[in-house]
Amino acid sequence: MQTLTTSRRTAHGFTLIEMLVALAMAAALSSIAYPSFESQLRRAYRSDGLVALMHAQLAQERWRANSASYGSLMQAGVPVVSTAGHYQLDLLAADADGYELLATATGSQARDSNCRYLRLRVIGANVLYASGPSIAASNPATLNRGCWSL
Repeated sequence: MQTLTTSRRTAHGFTLIEMLVALAMAAALSSIAYPSFESQLRRAYRSDGLVALMHAQLAQERWRANSASYGSLMQAGVPVVSTAGHYQLDLLAADADGYELLATATGSQARDSNCRYLRLRVIGANVLYASGPSIAASNPATLNRGCWSL
C-alpha cells in the first residue's frame, strides 16, 4: 500500500501585495527627494549664467582697453547664449562710462523663479549685481545674494 505524504511547497519571490507596497514606498520617497534635487539642479544651471556674465564682463573690459567706449556683444566677441545654453545674454546699454548686461533663463531653467533674470551693471568702477523673477531684477538683498552666490 502506498502512503500518502503531504509536502508543503515553499513560495519563492514576492507577492503582488509586497510589490505594491514597495512601489508605494519608492513613490513616496521620490516625491520627497525630487524637489530638493530639482532645486540643486537649478542652482547648478544658474552657474552657467553667472559664468557667461563674467566672461562678458572680461570681454567688455578688453574691448574698452582698446576703444573709446564699451562695445556690443558682437564687437566684444561674446556669444548671445551661455555655454550650456541655459541663459541668453543681452546688452541693455553701453557707453564710455559703463554697460549693462542681462542674462535671461531659457528652457527648463526659466522655472528658477526668483533668479530668472540676472543683471550685471558696470558704472565707472562700480559693479552692481541684481536678480529677480521679472526683467526689472528687483529682488531684495537676501534673495539677490542667494542668486549670485553658489
